[in-house]
Amino acid sequence: MTYEYDYLIIGSGIAGMSFALKVAETGRVALLCKTSLEEANTALAQGGIASVTNLEIDNFEKHIHDTMVAGDWLSDPKSVEKVVCNAPEQIEELLNWGVDFDRKEDGTFDLHREGGHSEFRILHHADNTGYEIQQSLIQRVRQHSNIDVFDNHFAIEIITQHHLGKIVTRRTTDITCYGAYVLNQATGSVDTFLSKVTLMATGGAGAVYQTTTNPLIATGDGIAMVYRAKGTVKDMEFIQFHPTALFHHGDRPSFLITEAMRGYGAVLRDINGKEFMHKYDSRLSLAPRDIVARAIDNEMKLAGSDHVYLDVTHKDPEETRHHFPNIYKKCLSLGIDITKDYIPVAPAAHYLCGGIAVDYNGESSIKRLYAVGECSCTGLHGGNRLASNSLIEAIVYAEAAANHAKNRIGGYQWRTDVPSWNDEGTRHNEEMVLITQSLKEVNQIMGTYVGIVRSDLRLDRAWNRLDILYEETEKLFKCSKASREICELRNIINVGYLIMRQAKERKESRGLHYTLDYPPTPNKTTD
Repeated sequence: MTYEYDYLIIGSGIAGMSFALKVAETGRVALLCKTSLEEANTALAQGGIASVTNLEIDNFEKHIHDTMVAGDWLSDPKSVEKVVCNAPEQIEELLNWGVDFDRKEDGTFDLHREGGHSEFRILHHADNTGYEIQQSLIQRVRQHSNIDVFDNHFAIEIITQHHLGKIVTRRTTDITCYGAYVLNQATGSVDTFLSKVTLMATGGAGAVYQTTTNPLIATGDGIAMVYRAKGTVKDMEFIQFHPTALFHHGDRPSFLITEAMRGYGAVLRDINGKEFMHKYDSRLSLAPRDIVARAIDNEMKLAGSDHVYLDVTHKDPEETRHHFPNIYKKCLSLGIDITKDYIPVAPAAHYLCGGIAVDYNGESSIKRLYAVGECSCTGLHGGNRLASNSLIEAIVYAEAAANHAKNRIGGYQWRTDVPSWNDEGTRHNEEMVLITQSLKEVNQIMGTYVGIVRSDLRLDRAWNRLDILYEETEKLFKCSKASREICELRNIINVGYLIMRQAKERKESRGLHYTLDYPPTPNKTTD
């Protein structure tokens, strides 16, 4: 089946849905969800969304400086300024869309402070801010007559000149996106979605690692699709490991213990109950995430333990339960009363600072293809993301991409010569064990060799092992009918390769990329 839409949006978090709402008055929109609108990384964002709102104590210059410091001065200053200065306007739009941020009795925002922030500037809704935003946007999207939502539709490849029989290389300057081939998971058919403008909003790639806070649908699909289409992908070496994921055997994904809890006053302790952050950074438990994650990783290795502790027992119990109701409930279900007991925590893959390279309009190196949200690399995060900057980046760049696309879509037409998906000669894969075992191997390779601490030797081993898995998977893909499982494995291997390769290319320890072969200058990241 072939569909024609003005706008094709692949992904349904804050990036995809906000873009959809912003462009829907100018054309028909198809919004593709791999599962459903409700399942996205956005819904798991606990801490909040960063924006300067209290001008009595805060200003844009402070937020810009905090972002640059956290990013180890690798952030693009123009992108940082764009996001920070446009944040308040987008917060207003979220409020207009029905998002409810917590307020004090006097009506002002009840702001949190998180690691790396010099002021209280985190707007939140209890400890489930992302869920609140997601639900508000879902309601708006479902009600909009110009937006068609396609649940359980999985994009396999974007359509370019390559599918029209033309040779496309990374040196081709006019690669253009005409839509995507999409697997309808209910019928098993691969449909053709033609579009004038395509937005990639597929989120992150945490499922590349065994231990992650991301939903397991975060398999880097958009990044892999764009890379295979010869688009530019950058900064993939910068994987942010959240320092404090709840440690509980068998949980995948790991339950996140928000950074706001450390902003609230929680203290990190080693397996013996002793504080340790003073050995690593003067900001103690409120140091940026890369520093805290490496500190925890080191303490675990020194003690031979699989976790450390987060201690909030010294705070008022009623206040703790009020601020962190979902964390309290989750921990209590495991027999941990956070008002009395230490919380076992360990780092987990959390956020990808790199991705599909885009300009200040959110447009990729492939014409008519935009990327917004975690799958994109805007330059905001540099070497390390400042806490709660991700949600605001997504909506600010959704605004930029929407404005740019709306001004140009009148000059675009659908391609009528795009062939249907060709699966002649393929068969249904009856050896699911081949896929599940390869996935386990990728997770193990990435966690062991391309984790928080790396080395040239570890990266070389990852290269050799991933190369074998790549060849095996491509062979299996070519002879199998398309399925979500084989496509996700293919994407995970592509993304793992990009992380590993770009880590090999960075001959320094910087931000989230820490290598034993190029140790950092002492105190470099605390400037």
